[in-house]
Amino acid sequence: MTGRDQSGPAGEFLAKLGETPIKAPEICGFLDRLSRDERVEAIRAAGRGPQRRLWSAVEGFAEVRLRDLVAPEVPDLATVRHYGRNTLPAFTHFEKRFCRPRGEAEELWGFNFQTMAFVTGPGYFVARDDPDGAEVLIDYNHVPTEAPPGWPPVRSNERVPGRFVYGFMIDTLRRVSEHVTIGSAARKGRDMGSWFLLCREA
Repeated sequence: MTGRDQSGPAGEFLAKLGETPIKAPEICGFLDRLSRDERVEAIRAAGRGPQRRLWSAVEGFAEVRLRDLVAPEVPDLATVRHYGRNTLPAFTHFEKRFCRPRGEAEELWGFNFQTMAFVTGPGYFVARDDPDGAEVLIDYNHVPTEAPPGWPPVRSNERVPGRFVYGFMIDTLRRVSEHVTIGSAARKGRDMGSWFLLCREA
């Protein structure tokens, strides 16, 4: 999709991502003023080029921590949905669903909810604050010790065919706004040239 295809919040978001340079504070303020549904509409309009540019633009802009993905007041094991748009050729809409383990403040658990999960598996991961920066790391090399209520059975990402999608991957998340983050995927430490936007449900 391009700015010519869009109107309303999506069109305005794409127009801002088309500016040179992209102004991270303006993007943040714009997204913060939208409703939840408008934010989801906006981030799901952004394809590969805009996401790649936004990823670079928000480097060092603002800190994101686990508490921004699942707020401290959310009960342990309660699901928090993050609506997403990736830059893959197909099945671009998905969700990452997070929760806080019982009594655990050092990590979050999560999985990917998307159309092809019946083939790839749920793509379980463990998320931690990056000790070397102001970002969050989503590590597919580690999975939760149990499935929270309503989640699919925990499955290792080393099993085929999920291994080809999630194996050896670590995503890095950067803050865009209060509700929105952008991620970049790496496999075995090598950047994959693949990005995704997430919008927390509330």
